[in-house]
Amino acid sequence: MHRIFLIGAALPPLETAISPKGYSISRFEDPALALPEISRASLIIINTRNGQARTEPLKKLLLLAGDVPKIFVSAASRQKPGFSRKKALTYAADERLPARELGLLIRRINEEKRLYDENRAFREQNQSLRNELRFFEELSRALTSSAGKTDVLQLLTKKIKEKTGAENCTIYLVDEQTGSLTMEKTDGPIWKKEKSAMPPGVIAARVAREGKPLLIGNMYKETGFTLKIRDFRHRINTAICVPVKSKGKILGVLELINRPSGGEFTRKDLVSMTRFTDYVAIIVERATLYEKMQELVVTDDLTKLFNTRYMTRTIGTELLRSNRYNTSVSLIFMDIDHFKAVNDTHGHLIGSKLLVEMGQLLLRHLRELDIVTRYGGDEFVIILPQTPPQKAVKTAERIRQTVQDHVFLRKEGYSLKLTASFGVASYPESANSQEELIRLADEAMYKVKHRTRNGVYAIIDHVSV
Repeated sequence: MHRIFLIGAALPPLETAISPKGYSISRFEDPALALPEISRASLIIINTRNGQARTEPLKKLLLLAGDVPKIFVSAASRQKPGFSRKKALTYAADERLPARELGLLIRRINEEKRLYDENRAFREQNQSLRNELRFFEELSRALTSSAGKTDVLQLLTKKIKEKTGAENCTIYLVDEQTGSLTMEKTDGPIWKKEKSAMPPGVIAARVAREGKPLLIGNMYKETGFTLKIRDFRHRINTAICVPVKSKGKILGVLELINRPSGGEFTRKDLVSMTRFTDYVAIIVERATLYEKMQELVVTDDLTKLFNTRYMTRTIGTELLRSNRYNTSVSLIFMDIDHFKAVNDTHGHLIGSKLLVEMGQLLLRHLRELDIVTRYGGDEFVIILPQTPPQKAVKTAERIRQTVQDHVFLRKEGYSLKLTASFGVASYPESANSQEELIRLADEAMYKVKHRTRNGVYAIIDHVSV
């Protein structure tokens, strides 16, 4: 039923005309009395006699009424009674307006309001679709650019947070090897657990396990859980968790927590987020694929060490840094002694496993800033940034001893013993360019290979040691 508010002095003829039409009428001689209930009005009729249109309470009432239709009734004039349209949803009428015409006016206003609301809803929906289109376009550009998975997911969490008004947006991804759920990227406060009732991640784990979206209206009422963000206590009041699936497989979970305004997430928010997940799944899959492809470009398929492409690029970068900061860059060429005999005796599969174990052995006994690459076959190249020649020689000797003492493929039941030959060169002490540095280190290694094996040969200041 339409509820009509009559504001101002009584209008008996008008009320008599309206009553039989089935409208609910509320009378307010003072506009201030109508303010608390204005949201319930479907039509406002205002008596503008005696200067009431100029009062501050009425101005405030009209401001709060917003798009509620209005009829301003004026005193009788010499002209024939009628009504005129002042602007959208607002009319002016004569107080002598016949009941039939008044009913016609109200029906006309109701129809105009219906069309107005439909048009506004259409505009809002159109704007929402435009925003979503821009949202997806930005993600698509990031996905087709050179951005890695981390960059794309960072943009994704940022945009979803902006769109939903969430305080925190987190993407959890399922680890392909372990099946565990790990936080990949988050945009929002740094969450530090203070109580162990239901921290972020627990909800995500449940959604990943069950594969169903979850909406929590007021989590604090349900769990009493409190978090500490930086220096103040904070509650998780509301949350949305949506599984990210592809071909029935759970790739991860998208989690939204809280709204700064204090409002709760609604079913509409959940539906909206569910609509995004197919696209999010594509982004996660392609970003992960892109990351794997990038790894393949610079890593060796067998040992997962860096390959010669990465080695060449890194040496060039380190030489530039060396020139800038006046430091040295050293290179160690390493070749496994009698590796062919391992393949001939035990087969290429065992030989491949041995190369993998050798690569891991080198990584464990070098600094984090050192770069280990597979040069090809049974040869490895170690890049030592900020390392002078004498220190590089000590490093090569230490690795030589480590290789000699290590027992390879013990778990496989072979317990093989090996040695290796090492060549060392440094920039700028012994080489003047990237090409010369690689060539000298290679030549130094072959000098050991062709003489004693299981040794270190270094070229320092163009002098062999």
